[in-house]
Amino acid sequence: MNPSEVLRIVDAIHRDKRIDKEIVFIGIEAAITTAAKRQYGEEAVIKITVDRVSGEVSGLCDGIPISPREISERIGAQSARQVITQKIREAERDTLFDEFEAQKGQMVSGVVQKNEGGVTIISLAGSTVEAVLPRSERIPGENFRINDRIRAIIIDVKKTGNRVKVILSRIRPLLVQKLFETEIPEILDAVIEIKGISREPGHRTKIAVYSSDQRIDCVGACIGMRGTRIKNITDELFNERIDVVPWSPDMQVFIPNALRPAEVEEVILCTMLGRAVVLVKQDQRSLAIGRKGQNVRLASKLCGWDVEIMTRDELDADLEKAVEGYALIEGVTPELADLLVGEGFLSFDDLSIIEPNDLMQIGDITMEEAEVIIAQAEEFAAREEEIKEEEKKKERTHGGTSVSEDAEEGGTDDM
Repeated sequence: MNPSEVLRIVDAIHRDKRIDKEIVFIGIEAAITTAAKRQYGEEAVIKITVDRVSGEVSGLCDGIPISPREISERIGAQSARQVITQKIREAERDTLFDEFEAQKGQMVSGVVQKNEGGVTIISLAGSTVEAVLPRSERIPGENFRINDRIRAIIIDVKKTGNRVKVILSRIRPLLVQKLFETEIPEILDAVIEIKGISREPGHRTKIAVYSSDQRIDCVGACIGMRGTRIKNITDELFNERIDVVPWSPDMQVFIPNALRPAEVEEVILCTMLGRAVVLVKQDQRSLAIGRKGQNVRLASKLCGWDVEIMTRDELDADLEKAVEGYALIEGVTPELADLLVGEGFLSFDDLSIIEPNDLMQIGDITMEEAEVIIAQAEEFAAREEEIKEEEKKKERTHGGTSVSEDAEEGGTDDM
């Protein structure tokens, strides 16, 4: 290759493949070095340099200069071109990899090209790269046809030979966030802030929003006039239901918001356990729990607290049961039992996970006394678990369904 041909190759690759010229020069040097080793032997120490201005190729073989003519004559042009082509493909792959690696976590749009083996192949807008959407990353129940337009999140980028493989997802909470940023100008402008998202793809999402400007109706802005803004998002998410709730730093306020549309009477925060006991009226209990526990489960994720729904009668019954149960533990006085239930420890299982230091602070007892109490609580908890397992076996044998399982189903739909 003569100098002008080298410069022409560099310019063409830089222009067509969007690869930095320096990367191309390095690739050519590496390619000629590889070709030279085939001529001079793998043990030879080869150093090839391409002048960035003139395109002149020079080199050393075991410290002895190789003339440009010798390089051209002894190293076959076809062999060098083959290696250069390979190096350029690798450079192109690396450039694409770096480009999409920097986009991980970003939303992209594309057109469905084909479906094969449970994977949807998507052509990304503005790129020659084909992306893949695995079945496991699709919203349950959704199917795509050729030429359908979709939006998804880039979750991974891999090198496969000379190609780049971009992995997409439509089930991550981040997709909901990006859609809100796209559809709600106030979020994109940072007037409204997304504080948290909990999601069960294809079914329901809860999103908490906040603005330091009290004049702004965060929820109303996200929903839009007659629900137009939120509809664009739900349409993209296969008609997934989205609850937009106002965020608050006060859990006494935020937890009831997160449990909407249920009405909450009182929230009791058990800080040591990270549990929030939420009291509701009987007619709100199923609504607060949701179908198959979905409403309370999403609210728990959104708030970061273990939310437990109870009526006041259920709480009173649990408190009484806990005090009676703690009376069976050696070293637990009636006063200590009252203090424990006051902190939200309502079962042997709760007490079995308390740290000895915390128990010492609650009951003003010694480390030894605390460890003895916790050990007994563990034994009682294990015994209760064995009894529950036996009851479940009997129910399965007789084809019955327990009351507790019915409660977990959440009696009515909250839609």
